[in-house]
Amino acid sequence: MWYQFTTLIMSEILTDKAIVLLQQLIASPSYSGSEQDTASLLEAWFMEQDIACHRHQNNVWAVNKHFDPAKKTLLLNSHHDTVKPNKGYTRDPFEPSLSEGKLYGLGSNDAGGCLVALLATFAHYYQREGLHYNLVMVASAEEENSGPKGLNSMLPLLPNIEVAIVGEPTSLQLAIAEKGLLVLDGKARGTAGHAAHGQGDNAIYKAAKDIQWFQQYRFPRISKALGEVKMTVTQLVAGHQHNVIPATCDFVVDIRVTDAYTNQEVLDTVRSHVSSEIVPRSTHLNPSSIPETHPLVQAGIELGCSTYGSPTLSDQAVLRCPSLKLGPGNSKRSHTADEFIYVDEIREGVALYINLLAAIL
Repeated sequence: MWYQFTTLIMSEILTDKAIVLLQQLIASPSYSGSEQDTASLLEAWFMEQDIACHRHQNNVWAVNKHFDPAKKTLLLNSHHDTVKPNKGYTRDPFEPSLSEGKLYGLGSNDAGGCLVALLATFAHYYQREGLHYNLVMVASAEEENSGPKGLNSMLPLLPNIEVAIVGEPTSLQLAIAEKGLLVLDGKARGTAGHAAHGQGDNAIYKAAKDIQWFQQYRFPRISKALGEVKMTVTQLVAGHQHNVIPATCDFVVDIRVTDAYTNQEVLDTVRSHVSSEIVPRSTHLNPSSIPETHPLVQAGIELGCSTYGSPTLSDQAVLRCPSLKLGPGNSKRSHTADEFIYVDEIREGVALYINLLAAIL
């Protein structure tokens, strides 16, 4: 009983410190690629908790004190970069203000609340001996722009990861699958000619046939958690004057890939069906998932959480291990004007993370 009471008090203290840290993070602009100030704040926070940490570019990370190379490793990850504030803000996006239980500020919901809740959880377990898993905590950069200096750049430096919890606002429900992203640049080629004479080979007509295929094709494998692969043509550019048949027509396709396929499988299918040149902007933002039977998921269900498939992208996309997306806050608040998170959501998030890990550690 004494041990449980002491543990509760310590977790509450860590949660209070985490909320103060979030206010400091909000006050320090950290757009993707320019997170040096928040990275320094995170280093200082680790030092204040007597936790040895490392920094790689603007990523800050640490492992538990009694790290055992013979054990499997569980990754705790969230990001400290933000998008730029949109023009609808009525508050100072860098002023961490509290009102009616809400903490306002850019990055408060996405994903500052998740990040500090995970940091508090990591600090809670940092000195524990006899854990079944090692813990590694990574506060990553460049998540919002899927940049090259984010979590993907960290993976070669980290121990081999068996499973991961990625902190994103999920209303504290279990996102057991997440769609990947494949953006394709298409180019249909014809030959130019005078429109009055009907000369040339109209690239728009060629592109139109391929665009119709993107609209009508259905991938046969359906994900239980995420449904169908979704393909949407979002941009089209062709021609430079009214009386010239265009020789080229460029278009862009946004594809949300489910865990039923890899990005490469989808790309191969597209190329086998269309005549336009197809160039992917990237193939590394893959779909991700974790089996519902995984002990981490089952522990969450036992704690009263429900499971779902997430349509939004996160740093899960660069991981190659089973990963669970989970965190305080609401995804629909992300990137909105006057972004906020309820302070109680952060407290509930810390409690859930601690209890979730207690079931498997």
